[in-house]
Amino acid sequence: MRKLVIIPTYNEKENIEAIISAVFNLPTEFHLLVIDDNSPDGTAVLVKNMQPLFSDRLFLVERSGKLGLGTAYIAGFRWALEHGYDYIFEMDADFSHNPNDLVRLYETAVANEAQLVIGSRYVCGVNVVNWPMKRILMSYFASYYVRKATGMSVRDATAGFVCYSKEGLERIDFDGIKIKGYGFQIEMKYLFWKSGMKVCEIPIVFTDRTQGTSKMNSGIFGEAFWGVLGLRLRKNLPVR
Repeated sequence: MRKLVIIPTYNEKENIEAIISAVFNLPTEFHLLVIDDNSPDGTAVLVKNMQPLFSDRLFLVERSGKLGLGTAYIAGFRWALEHGYDYIFEMDADFSHNPNDLVRLYETAVANEAQLVIGSRYVCGVNVVNWPMKRILMSYFASYYVRKATGMSVRDATAGFVCYSKEGLERIDFDGIKIKGYGFQIEMKYLFWKSGMKVCEIPIVFTDRTQGTSKMNSGIFGEAFWGVLGLRLRKNLPVR
Protein backbone atom coordinates (compact mmCIF):
# COMPACT_ATOMS: atom_id res chain seq x y z
CA MET A 1 0.00 0.00 0.00
CA ARG A 2 1.38 3.41 -0.98
CA LYS A 3 1.06 5.98 1.79
CA LEU A 4 1.43 9.77 1.48
CA VAL A 5 1.62 12.29 4.31
CA ILE A 6 0.53 15.83 3.37
CA ILE A 7 2.01 18.68 5.42
CA PRO A 8 0.87 22.25 4.62
CA THR A 9 3.40 24.88 5.63
CA TYR A 10 3.69 28.60 6.15
CA ASN A 11 6.80 29.82 7.99
CA GLU A 12 7.84 26.48 9.47
CA LYS A 13 11.63 26.70 9.05
CA GLU A 14 12.16 25.76 12.72
CA ASN A 15 10.33 22.44 12.27
CA ILE A 16 10.30 21.31 8.66
CA GLU A 17 13.66 19.50 8.48
CA ALA A 18 13.06 17.66 11.75
CA ILE A 19 9.53 16.56 10.87
CA ILE A 20 10.65 15.28 7.46
CA SER A 21 13.43 13.26 9.08
CA ALA A 22 11.05 11.89 11.72
CA VAL A 23 8.57 10.65 9.11
CA PHE A 24 11.29 9.00 7.03
CA ASN A 25 12.78 7.28 10.09
CA LEU A 26 9.54 5.40 10.84
CA PRO A 27 9.63 1.60 10.49
CA THR A 28 6.77 1.78 7.97
CA GLU A 29 7.47 3.61 4.70
CA PHE A 30 5.62 6.84 4.07
CA HIS A 31 6.08 9.37 1.29
CA LEU A 32 5.73 13.05 2.10
CA LEU A 33 4.26 16.00 0.20
CA VAL A 34 4.86 19.52 1.52
CA ILE A 35 2.39 22.18 0.33
CA ASP A 36 4.09 25.51 0.96
CA ASP A 37 2.23 28.81 0.67
CA ASN A 38 5.21 30.96 -0.34
CA SER A 39 6.69 31.08 3.16
CA PRO A 40 8.87 34.21 3.47
CA ASP A 41 11.11 32.44 5.99
CA GLY A 42 12.43 30.04 3.35
CA THR A 43 10.61 26.86 4.41
CA ALA A 44 10.40 25.68 0.79
CA VAL A 45 14.14 26.19 0.29
CA LEU A 46 14.86 23.85 3.19
CA VAL A 47 12.58 21.21 1.67
CA LYS A 48 14.33 21.54 -1.68
CA ASN A 49 17.69 21.10 0.03
CA MET A 50 16.50 17.78 1.47
CA GLN A 51 14.95 16.45 -1.73
CA PRO A 52 18.20 15.01 -3.17
CA LEU A 53 18.46 12.83 -0.04
CA PHE A 54 14.93 11.48 -0.52
CA SER A 55 14.34 11.95 -4.23
CA ASP A 56 11.76 9.17 -4.47
CA ARG A 57 9.83 10.03 -1.30
CA LEU A 58 9.89 13.80 -0.66
CA PHE A 59 7.82 16.10 -2.85
CA LEU A 60 7.00 19.81 -2.81
CA VAL A 61 4.19 21.93 -4.19
CA GLU A 62 4.78 25.69 -3.99
CA ARG A 63 1.80 28.03 -4.09
CA SER A 64 1.67 31.77 -4.67
CA GLY A 65 0.60 32.78 -1.14
CA LYS A 66 -1.64 31.98 1.83
CA LEU A 67 -4.68 30.46 0.13
CA GLY A 68 -6.24 28.65 3.09
CA LEU A 69 -5.66 25.34 4.84
CA GLY A 70 -8.53 23.64 3.07
CA THR A 71 -7.28 24.54 -0.40
CA ALA A 72 -3.80 23.31 0.54
CA TYR A 73 -5.15 19.91 1.52
CA ILE A 74 -7.39 19.72 -1.54
CA ALA A 75 -4.35 20.39 -3.73
CA GLY A 76 -2.58 17.62 -1.87
CA PHE A 77 -5.51 15.20 -2.26
CA ARG A 78 -5.63 15.80 -6.00
CA TRP A 79 -1.88 15.24 -6.25
CA ALA A 80 -2.08 12.04 -4.18
CA LEU A 81 -4.89 10.54 -6.26
CA GLU A 82 -3.14 11.44 -9.51
CA HIS A 83 -0.01 9.67 -8.28
CA GLY A 84 -1.74 6.49 -7.17
CA TYR A 85 -1.54 6.59 -3.37
CA ASP A 86 -3.76 4.23 -1.38
CA TYR A 87 -3.79 6.06 1.96
CA ILE A 88 -3.42 9.80 2.42
CA PHE A 89 -2.64 11.49 5.74
CA GLU A 90 -2.95 15.02 7.10
CA MET A 91 -0.38 16.15 9.65
CA ASP A 92 0.95 19.44 11.03
CA ALA A 93 4.60 20.40 10.66
CA ASP A 94 5.13 21.49 14.27
CA PHE A 95 5.23 18.11 16.09
CA SER A 96 1.86 18.70 17.75
CA HIS A 97 1.08 15.38 16.08
CA ASN A 98 3.48 12.57 16.96
CA PRO A 99 4.85 11.07 13.70
CA ASN A 100 4.88 7.63 15.35
CA ASP A 101 1.08 7.73 15.39
CA LEU A 102 1.02 7.66 11.58
CA VAL A 103 1.61 3.92 11.81
CA ARG A 104 -1.34 3.51 14.20
CA LEU A 105 -3.62 5.51 11.90
CA TYR A 106 -2.62 3.38 8.93
CA GLU A 107 -2.97 0.06 10.74
CA THR A 108 -6.40 1.05 12.06
CA ALA A 109 -7.58 2.01 8.58
CA VAL A 110 -6.47 -1.32 7.14
CA ALA A 111 -7.73 -3.48 10.01
CA ASN A 112 -11.17 -1.83 10.05
CA GLU A 113 -11.49 -1.20 6.30
CA ALA A 114 -12.20 2.43 7.25
CA GLN A 115 -12.37 5.30 4.80
CA LEU A 116 -11.40 7.81 7.50
CA VAL A 117 -9.40 7.37 10.72
CA ILE A 118 -9.11 10.34 13.08
CA GLY A 119 -6.30 10.88 15.57
CA SER A 120 -8.56 12.13 18.34
CA ARG A 121 -7.71 14.32 21.32
CA TYR A 122 -11.09 13.73 22.94
CA VAL A 123 -12.20 10.15 22.29
CA CYS A 124 -10.67 9.07 25.63
CA GLY A 125 -10.94 12.10 27.88
CA VAL A 126 -8.81 15.15 27.05
CA ASN A 127 -5.31 14.34 25.77
CA VAL A 128 -3.70 17.74 25.21
CA VAL A 129 -0.29 18.82 26.52
CA ASN A 130 0.96 22.40 27.06
CA TRP A 131 -2.20 24.20 25.97
CA PRO A 132 -3.60 26.91 28.28
CA MET A 133 -6.91 25.91 29.85
CA LYS A 134 -8.78 28.56 27.84
CA ARG A 135 -7.69 27.02 24.55
CA ILE A 136 -8.43 23.48 25.71
CA LEU A 137 -11.96 24.50 26.69
CA MET A 138 -12.46 26.36 23.42
CA SER A 139 -11.37 23.37 21.35
CA TYR A 140 -13.30 20.81 23.42
CA PHE A 141 -16.54 22.75 23.33
CA ALA A 142 -16.07 23.48 19.63
CA SER A 143 -16.22 19.74 19.01
CA TYR A 144 -19.22 19.48 21.35
CA TYR A 145 -20.95 22.25 19.40
CA VAL A 146 -20.27 20.45 16.11
CA ARG A 147 -21.81 17.24 17.44
CA LYS A 148 -24.94 19.05 18.57
CA ALA A 149 -25.27 21.16 15.42
CA THR A 150 -24.73 18.34 12.94
CA GLY A 151 -25.72 15.16 14.78
CA MET A 152 -22.30 13.72 13.93
CA SER A 153 -20.89 11.34 16.54
CA VAL A 154 -17.20 12.21 15.98
CA ARG A 155 -15.63 13.35 19.26
CA ASP A 156 -12.84 15.47 17.75
CA ALA A 157 -14.42 17.16 14.74
CA THR A 158 -11.67 19.76 14.38
CA ALA A 159 -8.79 17.25 14.43
CA GLY A 160 -6.10 17.80 11.82
CA PHE A 161 -4.35 14.43 12.16
CA VAL A 162 -6.21 11.96 9.97
CA CYS A 163 -5.89 9.13 7.47
CA TYR A 164 -8.11 8.87 4.38
CA SER A 165 -8.42 5.91 2.07
CA LYS A 166 -8.13 6.48 -1.66
CA GLU A 167 -11.64 5.09 -2.13
CA GLY A 168 -13.05 7.59 0.34
CA LEU A 169 -11.39 10.63 -1.21
CA GLU A 170 -12.42 9.54 -4.70
CA ARG A 171 -16.05 9.92 -3.63
CA ILE A 172 -15.61 13.59 -2.66
CA ASP A 173 -16.21 16.36 -5.21
CA PHE A 174 -13.48 18.75 -4.07
CA ASP A 175 -14.97 21.60 -6.09
CA GLY A 176 -18.02 21.45 -3.81
CA ILE A 177 -16.12 21.99 -0.55
CA LYS A 178 -17.39 25.24 0.98
CA ILE A 179 -15.15 25.92 3.99
CA LYS A 180 -11.60 26.84 3.04
CA GLY A 181 -9.96 27.53 6.43
CA TYR A 182 -9.68 25.31 9.51
CA GLY A 183 -13.41 24.56 9.34
CA PHE A 184 -12.47 22.44 6.33
CA GLN A 185 -11.57 19.70 8.82
CA ILE A 186 -15.14 19.66 10.12
CA GLU A 187 -16.69 19.66 6.66
CA MET A 188 -14.60 16.71 5.49
CA LYS A 189 -15.50 14.60 8.49
CA TYR A 190 -19.17 15.50 8.07
CA LEU A 191 -19.14 14.47 4.41
CA PHE A 192 -17.59 11.10 5.19
CA TRP A 193 -19.97 10.46 8.10
CA LYS A 194 -23.12 11.72 6.36
CA SER A 195 -22.48 9.62 3.25
CA GLY A 196 -22.18 6.44 5.31
CA MET A 197 -18.47 5.85 4.91
CA LYS A 198 -16.74 4.11 7.82
CA VAL A 199 -15.15 6.56 10.26
CA CYS A 200 -12.95 5.51 13.20
CA GLU A 201 -11.30 7.50 16.00
CA ILE A 202 -8.18 6.46 17.89
CA PRO A 203 -6.74 8.32 20.87
CA ILE A 204 -3.62 10.42 20.44
CA VAL A 205 -1.76 12.86 22.67
CA PHE A 206 -1.65 16.34 21.14
CA THR A 207 1.36 18.44 22.23
CA ASP A 208 1.44 22.16 21.57
CA ARG A 209 4.26 23.41 19.36
CA THR A 210 7.54 24.46 20.96
CA GLN A 211 9.02 26.02 17.80
CA GLY A 212 7.49 28.57 15.43
CA THR A 213 4.23 30.49 15.68
CA SER A 214 0.66 29.19 15.81
CA LYS A 215 -1.57 30.15 12.88
CA MET A 216 -4.81 30.12 14.92
CA ASN A 217 -6.87 33.29 15.33
CA SER A 218 -10.43 34.38 16.16
CA GLY A 219 -11.40 34.61 12.48
CA ILE A 220 -10.71 30.89 12.11
CA PHE A 221 -13.22 30.06 14.84
CA GLY A 222 -15.80 32.43 13.37
CA GLU A 223 -15.58 30.82 9.95
CA ALA A 224 -15.96 27.36 11.48
CA PHE A 225 -18.94 28.42 13.63
CA TRP A 226 -21.00 29.75 10.74
CA GLY A 227 -19.80 27.06 8.36
CA VAL A 228 -21.09 24.31 10.66
CA LEU A 229 -24.53 25.91 10.79
CA GLY A 230 -24.65 25.71 7.00
CA LEU A 231 -23.72 22.03 6.78
CA ARG A 232 -27.10 20.65 7.82
CA LEU A 233 -28.91 23.09 5.54
CA ARG A 234 -27.13 21.86 2.41
CA LYS A 235 -29.34 19.65 0.28
CA ASN A 236 -26.78 18.40 -2.24
CA LEU A 237 -23.58 17.31 -0.59
CA PRO A 238 -20.45 17.04 -2.78
CA VAL A 239 -20.21 13.26 -2.46
CA ARG A 240 -20.42 10.86 -5.38
